[in-house]
Amino acid sequence: MSYSDDVLKTILRRTKVVAVVGVSMNPVRPSYYVARYLNLKGYQVIPVNPGHAGKTLFGETVRADLSEIDVPVDMVDVFRRSEAVPPIVEAALAQFPKLQTIWMQIGVEHAEAAAKAEARGVDVIMNRCPKIEYQRLFGELRMGGFATGVISSKL
Repeated sequence: MSYSDDVLKTILRRTKVVAVVGVSMNPVRPSYYVARYLNLKGYQVIPVNPGHAGKTLFGETVRADLSEIDVPVDMVDVFRRSEAVPPIVEAALAQFPKLQTIWMQIGVEHAEAAAKAEARGVDVIMNRCPKIEYQRLFGELRMGGFATGVISSKL
């Protein structure tokens, strides 16, 4: 799967609301820090995880399921195993008539579910991370691929 930088930039620029399916409350888990990063970049992040439903994360109530979200969602970011993707895509397509993107995280791919979403006019990105792509495309990656910053000018 190859995606042009222009396609990825377009998706990241047009997206405002992201439902993150499989988000963890544990700050050392990738799903947590990716969702946190997106939130810090100004995206509205709606966390979805039945094991944490009702709790608050990034100022939003954690939903048990996509069907509990009552606002339009632009992108569904999937942090689940590949075999769990089809029902997530089905639910997303049913719940969000104006859904623009299904984004499957690194290691997550499902060609049939992707084809179904694409047939409905939804862009699909597989085996990529929006945090990594944002950092790469908008100039936030530094030496060694890490986002670094100046800690103090008096070192």
